Amino acid sequence: MGRAYLSLGSNIEADAHLRSAIAALRARFGDVQVSPVYRTVAVGFVGAEFLNAAAIIDSDLDPFALNDWLHALEDAHGRDRSGPRFGPRPLDIDIVFYDDLILDGPGHLQIPRDELKHAFVLKPLADLVPDFVHPRLDRSLAELWSASAMTIGPTVDLASTGD
Repeated sequence: MGRAYLSLGSNIEADAHLRSAIAALRARFGDVQVSPVYRTVAVGFVGAEFLNAAAIIDSDLDPFALNDWLHALEDAHGRDRSGPRFGPRPLDIDIVFYDDLILDGPGHLQIPRDELKHAFVLKPLADLVPDFVHPRLDRSLAELWSASAMTIGPTVDLASTGD
């Protein structure tokens, strides 16, 4: 069993899709640790704001099978992979870390993810596991966040959002 550190985001009916994704993760993997949810601007394209969070799961799936399962979850939420790589999406879930594994695989599977350079990925993970040490950089997530000049939008309570 491996511990997977996930980044979640949505900018189409974001509150509903994030709540549903977290429920699906809990149904499949049991206990899920979830970070605060942040409202952030779109990166790489002009579009609606995102809601972003991080989650930690203990998975019985290897990283490749987990990546396939997460892609199926995204697809079930209406993810369209035929458009540009950076664009609006109902659900985006990436494996940022899987234990202390370093790998490059098919289907854009890269662990650790380069997207950690963005506040919407780094800050929620640093909130959850500040002492986790990045396996390539040999620095904790708290150190990476405090050394960055990044800022992030306000937190959002999914329980109080409406569709």
